Amino acid sequence: MRRNVHSRLAFGLLALLVAGCAGAAPRSLPKEVENALHEANVPRDAMVAVVQEVGASGSRLSWQAQQPVNPASLMKLLTTHAALDLLGPAWTWTTPVWLQGSVHDGVLEGNLVIKGSGDPKLVFERVWLMMRRVQQWGVREIHGDIVLDRSAFNVPDQSPADFDGEALRPYNVLPDALLLNYKSLSISITPDPQRGSAVIAVDPSLGGVRSDTSVPLAAGHCEDWRAALKPDFNDPTRLHFAGSYASACGEKTWAVAYADPKSYNARLLLGVWRDLGGTLIGTVRDGSAPATPPSFELASPSLAEVVRDINKFSNNAMAQQLFLTLGLRLRGQGTPEASRAVLHQWLGEHFGAPGRAAVIDNGSGLSRETRVSAQLLARLLQAAWGGRVMPELMSSLPVIGLDGTLRNSKTATGRAHLKTGSMSDTGVLGIAGYVLSHNGRRYVLVAVVNHPNAKDTRPALDALVQWTANDARAEAKPEAE
Repeated sequence: MRRNVHSRLAFGLLALLVAGCAGAAPRSLPKEVENALHEANVPRDAMVAVVQEVGASGSRLSWQAQQPVNPASLMKLLTTHAALDLLGPAWTWTTPVWLQGSVHDGVLEGNLVIKGSGDPKLVFERVWLMMRRVQQWGVREIHGDIVLDRSAFNVPDQSPADFDGEALRPYNVLPDALLLNYKSLSISITPDPQRGSAVIAVDPSLGGVRSDTSVPLAAGHCEDWRAALKPDFNDPTRLHFAGSYASACGEKTWAVAYADPKSYNARLLLGVWRDLGGTLIGTVRDGSAPATPPSFELASPSLAEVVRDINKFSNNAMAQQLFLTLGLRLRGQGTPEASRAVLHQWLGEHFGAPGRAAVIDNGSGLSRETRVSAQLLARLLQAAWGGRVMPELMSSLPVIGLDGTLRNSKTATGRAHLKTGSMSDTGVLGIAGYVLSHNGRRYVLVAVVNHPNAKDTRPALDALVQWTANDARAEAKPEAE
C-alpha cells in the first residue's frame, strides 16, 4: 500500500510538472485567430503556427509545428539563408565577355561572345552597360555573330505555362544561365486627355517587335484596366491592344513575360545594340565561349542586394537563379538535382531531423510538391537571428505596412519583418519572420494555412501578428493531438 501511495504521489508530481511545462509553452491558437479562421470557413487544423521569443528555447505558441505543409514562397527563406551562409553576403556573379577577333576602325572582325553564369539581375539597364562597354573597346560594327553561352545551367526543357497555364506571368519565367531582364516587358499606359487617348510605351525595345502606341480613352471608373485594353500577345512580333483605357486609372505599369522566351535574348541584345548605334552583320545565336581569358567581365550587385530583391518582392525568377547557382558553385553542376542536394545537406547539418525531412522541389516555392514544417522555419529564423548574416537576411524581408509584398497591410505597421507566401490555385497562404512587440521583445513568427479557402485567411494571419505584437498574451485552447 505504501508503495502504491508513493507511486501515486510520484505520478501526481510528474503530471504537475508536465502541466507546468505545458503552461509555460502552450501549444494553441489564440481566440481571435480561431474566430478569423471560422469566418473564412477554414478549420483550425488547416493552420500551422509557431511564436517564439528570439533566443528562447520555449515557445509562446506551437500549433501543429511538426506538420509538413506547402510553404509557397516561404521556401525562399531556406534558399536565401543557405546562400548567404554558404557564399557570403558580398559574393557576386560575373558575366564574361569576349571580343573574339581583331578590332580596326570600329569593326570587330569576329564574334562577340557572352557567357552566362546565372546572374539573377541582368536587367535591361545592366545589359545596356555591358553593350556600352563593348563600344568603349572601339566596336561599332560586328562582322560576325553575337554568341551566347548558356551552358552553366542544365535544366529540363519546360514551358512557362506548365505550372498554372499563365505563360505571360513573370513569376513563371524559367531559369536560364543568361537570364536577360527576366525575359519580360514593362508596358506603361499614360492618359493624354488632350488627345483623347492613352499613350502606350514598351521597354525594352526588342529587335523585330512592334507595339501599338495608343488606345482610346474611356470614361467611367477604373476597374479591370488590363482586360479593358483587350491585349493580344499571341504574335511575338507585335503587341496589339484592341480595347480602351479609363482616364480615371491614371498612369499604370504592367509587367508581362515575353510570349516567345527562347528568342528574347537575341531580340533584346539586337535592340540594345541598334539603339546604341551599333551594326551586326551576323546573327545572335547560342554557342560556346572560348577557353581564353575574357576581354572584360560584368559583375553583379552583391548577393545581399539580390537577396533583398528576392524576399522583398518574392521574385521567383531570381530565387530560381540563386538556387541553381548553389548547385553550380558547390557541386559543379547547375542542375535542380545538385541544388537540392546542397540545400538538403545544409538543412540537415544545421537543423537535424526537421531539415532532413524537408521535401524540396525548387528554390522559389512555386511548387505543389515542396513540404516543410513550421518547426523548421522557426528554427531557421532563430538560427539566423544569432548568426553572422542576420542583418542581411532580416533587412531583406518586407516591413509590414511599408514596403515589398506587405506594403498594403494595416496591421502592426512597421513592427514586423515578414516573408509572405501564397498560391491561390493550390490553397496556400503564409507568413514567417520577426515581430517587435510593444514591450520591446522580438519574436519569431511562422504561420501557414493549407486549405482551398486559404486566400480568405489573411485576417487570421493579421490577428496572429497583432497578438504577437501585444506580447502574445491572449488565451487559447489546447491543441488537439
